[in-house]
Amino acid sequence: MSGSPKYSTVTVAPAYARLEAERRRAREAERRRQQAQRARERAEQAARRARETAARRERARAEAERREAESANRRAAREQAHAHRMRQERAGADARRLAEVRELLDKVRADASEVRALRQRLDALQAGVDRAEDLGGAIEELRGRVVVLGREGEASGRDADQGAVLAGLESRLAAIGEEARVRDPEGHRSCVDLLDELRAAAGAGTETRFRALLGTVEHALGRHATTAGDRAAEELRRAERAREAERQAEERAARQEADRQAALEAEREAHEATLAEAADRLHVVRPSVKAAADEAQELADPALAERIKAALIAVTEPLAAGAAAEALTAVAALEELLVGVEARLDELQLAYTRRIDLAQALQDAMLGEGFAFTGGAEGDGRLLLSFERPSGATYRTTIATDEGGTPVLVYQVDGEPDVTLRPDPDGAVCDHTEDLLERVHEAIVEQDGFVPGELTWQGKPPGQRGKRRSGAEEWRWTR
Repeated sequence: MSGSPKYSTVTVAPAYARLEAERRRAREAERRRQQAQRARERAEQAARRARETAARRERARAEAERREAESANRRAAREQAHAHRMRQERAGADARRLAEVRELLDKVRADASEVRALRQRLDALQAGVDRAEDLGGAIEELRGRVVVLGREGEASGRDADQGAVLAGLESRLAAIGEEARVRDPEGHRSCVDLLDELRAAAGAGTETRFRALLGTVEHALGRHATTAGDRAAEELRRAERAREAERQAEERAARQEADRQAALEAEREAHEATLAEAADRLHVVRPSVKAAADEAQELADPALAERIKAALIAVTEPLAAGAAAEALTAVAALEELLVGVEARLDELQLAYTRRIDLAQALQDAMLGEGFAFTGGAEGDGRLLLSFERPSGATYRTTIATDEGGTPVLVYQVDGEPDVTLRPDPDGAVCDHTEDLLERVHEAIVEQDGFVPGELTWQGKPPGQRGKRRSGAEEWRWTR
């Protein structure tokens, strides 16, 4: 019937199938080339980021080494200063003890050669004190020799004023100081007790007892002064050790804070590196993604275009928000999606080209049958062509593709004088239109591109064609 849509599926001729295979191979090669180019760009970006990261790490390492060297220099300087103070403190204590020995020696009344030898020894020790040398027990050894020589100086013992001697010893004890009393209370008490004994032994007829106690008192005073000095030095050393321990604790805390900051910096750098990688990979893939979305829209697959756009947004939004891991995961998914999309677009493009080629073959065949081409349009993956016969009949043809990818021709015909005579209850006849379109299909086949199948329409029994008997007014169906 002239108003009923007529359908014909179209198969691809072997020659066209070979041409289409060549086109497919060419598009696959181009797709692989583009994918390889994107891979090279990603590799170049990764190499650049690796160089930048290595440079940053080298600068950080150099800076850490510089700070460590400065810290080591400060520690060395503190240690040297500490050692110098300790030597100075020891030298001061030794100088005080040596001064006491010199006072003792000045009071000795003995052979001049022996005193001279002790003075030479004292001068040698003084030189050692001036050089801050560790004299060990040399000063106490000299003190003992001086005390022994003083005991042996009986003449000085006999001629000495016991009261003056006592006053001098008490002055020495007082000069040692109150701090020495606090630092060496036992030594101070011993000195006081011995001075009391010496005071009790003073008087006529007690010179021997007095001289014997005098050496003991001298030695006790020296020992008290030495002990107090040593303890004062030890207090200083303890204070210095405490300060050093405090400094070390501060350094440890500073190192721990530096380590914490370094860990935070490393985490920040890793985050920035991940963001940079995601941004670089997006920069590489974005042009291809945009081109794929545009092509999907052009090839009438809006769902595919929206899927691509959604995948792109899934990258740009977390990237803008600084969500590095999410952005990197999304860009990897976008890259993977693009591979499948490009393959799908190749097939869509081949199907589009197939429709265009079929439309051209149909147009040539229709023109060969005297039709005039009156216009065409494209939409929803279909091509719409309009033709007109000299009689005024119009043929609107739709070229579409079924779900299996097979081309389909759909004709809407108006104005043909087809009649239906005594058809079967479920049959219909469009003989003139069918003959005409079959001639068009035969012309299409002759172009060695496409092979239209049987023309059918609503109400036509499958595999039958209407034929009118010669001279008769009735129709019969033939296979």
